[in-house]
Amino acid sequence: MIRRTFLGAACLALSGLAAMPAVAQEAVKVGLILPMTGPFASTGRQVEAGIKAYMALNGDTVAGKKIEVVLRDDAGVADQTRRIAQELVVNDGVKMLMGFGLTPLAMSVAPVLNQAKIPAIITSATTSAIMAQSQYYVRTSMAGPQSAVPVATWAVQNNMKKVVTLVSDYGPGIDIEQGFTNQFEKEGGTIVEAIRVPLANPDFAPFLQRVRDAKPDAVFAFVPSGVGSLFMKQFIDRGLAEAGIKLIGTGDITDDDLLNGIGPAAKGVITGHFYSALHDSPENKAFVAEVRKANNNMRPNFMAVGGYDAISLAYEALKKTNGDTDGTKLVEAMKGMSWTSPRGPITIDPATRDIVQDIYMREVKEVDGELYNVEFATFPKIKDPNAK
Repeated sequence: MIRRTFLGAACLALSGLAAMPAVAQEAVKVGLILPMTGPFASTGRQVEAGIKAYMALNGDTVAGKKIEVVLRDDAGVADQTRRIAQELVVNDGVKMLMGFGLTPLAMSVAPVLNQAKIPAIITSATTSAIMAQSQYYVRTSMAGPQSAVPVATWAVQNNMKKVVTLVSDYGPGIDIEQGFTNQFEKEGGTIVEAIRVPLANPDFAPFLQRVRDAKPDAVFAFVPSGVGSLFMKQFIDRGLAEAGIKLIGTGDITDDDLLNGIGPAAKGVITGHFYSALHDSPENKAFVAEVRKANNNMRPNFMAVGGYDAISLAYEALKKTNGDTDGTKLVEAMKGMSWTSPRGPITIDPATRDIVQDIYMREVKEVDGELYNVEFATFPKIKDPNAK
């Protein structure tokens, strides 16, 4: 059961959290913090849908305990995220946190985790540096460079030797730029120019003109999924495809949730990513069907599968601890866990608590009248190249 609540009065201070006595209870509360309003609301909507899909398919009881998910909206504001996390721990008695739509939101709760000693499962944020901030972080989304490294290898193998990188100028974009560049140069490729675009109110047109003037074989792009359609429109408007410049990138630019809205301009774009709604497996077919049924035919994207796998991980950890909700025991139970997700086989690296997963090369094609990312190659068991 997912229960929506609202941030009330000022939150209690964290002092004394670690010393709070454990209270035996039949219900295990999981605090879910997501941007349900504001510019990143699509992330929250997808993650919530993924969690609901898992619970619909698997029930709301595990290890003899009823699972109650308490959803709070942080509107994508880090100060809100931290205050909400404090309230969920102190007032609501949650035993786990999950969600965190952006890197600053995930980073903001590290002091809460370290004092309260409870796990936080990251469903969305991707910056590599997050994981070192607390031993209680566990991630089911991805580290940004995971998808960039296979794209670099594939590009060189397919005679794209000169590339311009174009990324949004914030933590994930910089991580992804570095991951692609390091691997591309290692494979013998040349970065002609590295372009970073402001995250706020982006206008890609002048930067894409710089790409066209540089005359590379391809442009490697990363932009947040919500602005992928604008990027694609301006890519076409600036005539880069006509100039013979191929577009490659991470899967954010061809987000499953928005792909049909982008339209024919997306056809033929090659991306690397950990999930496609068309992934051919019984687990994914059941997942997609449940999300569509419960959400007015919404197509799930990689954010939704991050939520699905987060609550799956919580269930499996509780099974391993026989319902013990001690935070340190739960994190230990999560380390090294492997299972088959709708995205394919995944593992929680016991050393880093980060996800290890297959990355798929995909091409946008029309299938049964809709646009999909069609997988055509697999790079198995990819770790975050920045992991220490």
